[in-house]
Amino acid sequence: MNPELVEQITKMVVEKLQAKTASGGAVVEEVKKKTNDDTSAKAEVKFWNHRTNHVETECKQSPGCTETAHEKEILLEPKPPVGLENPINKEELDLLISKTPARIGVGRAGLRPKTDTWLKFRFDHAAAVDAVYGDVDPKILESLSLLKVNTKVTDKEVYVRRPDFGRKLSDEAKQLIDQKCKKSPTVQIIVSDGLSSKAVEENLEDVYLSLNQSLQSLGLDVGTPFFIEKGRVAAMDDVGEILKPKVIVYLIGERPGLVSAESLSAYLCYEPRHGTIEADRMVISNIHKGGIPPVEAGAYIGTVVQKILKYEASGVSLVQKEQ
Repeated sequence: MNPELVEQITKMVVEKLQAKTASGGAVVEEVKKKTNDDTSAKAEVKFWNHRTNHVETECKQSPGCTETAHEKEILLEPKPPVGLENPINKEELDLLISKTPARIGVGRAGLRPKTDTWLKFRFDHAAAVDAVYGDVDPKILESLSLLKVNTKVTDKEVYVRRPDFGRKLSDEAKQLIDQKCKKSPTVQIIVSDGLSSKAVEENLEDVYLSLNQSLQSLGLDVGTPFFIEKGRVAAMDDVGEILKPKVIVYLIGERPGLVSAESLSAYLCYEPRHGTIEADRMVISNIHKGGIPPVEAGAYIGTVVQKILKYEASGVSLVQKEQ
C-alpha cells in the first residue's frame, strides 16, 4: 500500500478517535471508502478455470456442432438451490444468515452436506492448514526492516504440540536482541507469525505503517522492531526482561478458523516481565479485510498505547483505573 496514503488515513483516524466526534462505524466506512481502490485487488480470490484452454472439437452427438457448445448448455442449466429448499420461516432464516458468517441453513442431501457446501468447507479447511504450516515471505520482513529471531521451537510440529516452547526465546535470539535493539524504549513493536503466516502477509504492512505513523504523531519513542518466528504471545515477557520497554505491542497471526485464515491480533501489555499474568494483557483482534480494516487498526492501537501510558496499566488493571 502507498505509505503516503497510509499516513493520510492514519492522521484522519487518530484525529477522529482523539476528538471522539465520530462513531466507530463511521470511521470504518470512511477508511474502507478511501482504501477501496488499494485493497480491492487483494480482496479478490481467483480460481483456475478448467474450461478456458479447452479446444473446440467436433461433437460426436450432433454433426456440425462442438463439444464446447454442449458444455455451455450444461452450464446454463438451472442448478439445485444452495441451502434449505423449503424453510419453515424463510424470513427468520435469512435474518440469521445475514448476522453471521457461520454455516447455518446450508441444507443437506440425504445424510450428507450438499456438494457446494462440502467443497467450500474443504477449501476453507485447507486454507486454515496452509496458514498454520506456512512461512512468512522473507521479502515482507525485508521491506519493513524487521530483524528475525527464533524461539525454542525447532519445527512446526513441535510448535503446534508444545506451546510452552513458543513462549521462550532461544539463547541466540536473546543475544541478538540485546546487541541490536534499542534499550528502554517507550513502545516496543514485535511481530510474529503465530498460528497464521497468511495473516502477517496480508495485513502486516498496512497495520505496521499506520501504527508507526500513529505513534509518531503522539510523539512516542519507538524501539527497534523485530520478527519472532514461531512465537507465542507470552514471548513478550522475555523481550520485556531484555529491553525493558514501557509498552509492548505484539502483532501476531490468530488461530485460523473456517471463516478467515488471515486474521491478525495485536496484544498490548504495560511493562511485561517474567510472571506477568494473562489478565494484564489486552488484545485487539480480528484485524483483516473482513473485520477491522488494517489501517484503522494501526491508528487505533496508537490511541490505546497512549491510554496505557497515561494510567500505567493494561488489561483488567487498566479497566479498573479508568472506572
